[in-house]
Amino acid sequence: MTKIKNNDTVEVHYKGTLTDGQVFDSSLEREPLKFTMGQGQLIPGFEAGLIDMEVKEKKTIHIPSAEAYGPRRDDMMHEVQKTQLPPEIKPEVGMPLVSQTPEGQQMHFTIAEVREESIVVDGNHPLAGKDLTFEIEVVSINK
Repeated sequence: MTKIKNNDTVEVHYKGTLTDGQVFDSSLEREPLKFTMGQGQLIPGFEAGLIDMEVKEKKTIHIPSAEAYGPRRDDMMHEVQKTQLPPEIKPEVGMPLVSQTPEGQQMHFTIAEVREESIVVDGNHPLAGKDLTFEIEVVSINK
């Protein structure tokens, strides 16, 4: 039987949950996730959990935050004056924002706090600092 190795193109179905059981993502209602192993397209712990799996094999993997999206970082929190926001935006906690660097790179933030004259935005990935669990089923392996 063929087992998953680096550089294989694989398709998997998955359901991702947090430690409290909350589902944060799932492919079960859509096409399976297709990617090439070892290309850095996915979090390290997810790829590591797939090594040596076979087609139709199912497995549950637990990924500590360090092997997922890393720890939450305080240096990713920034205060922004409300005057820097477009006038049509009425900031609310939890609202996503996108900013662009002078080089044209997009940066994604979430409003963490709304103050009188400013807001605090969080540039951490929403899953940073969280341990993740994935239920995985291998759909196909292409060498």
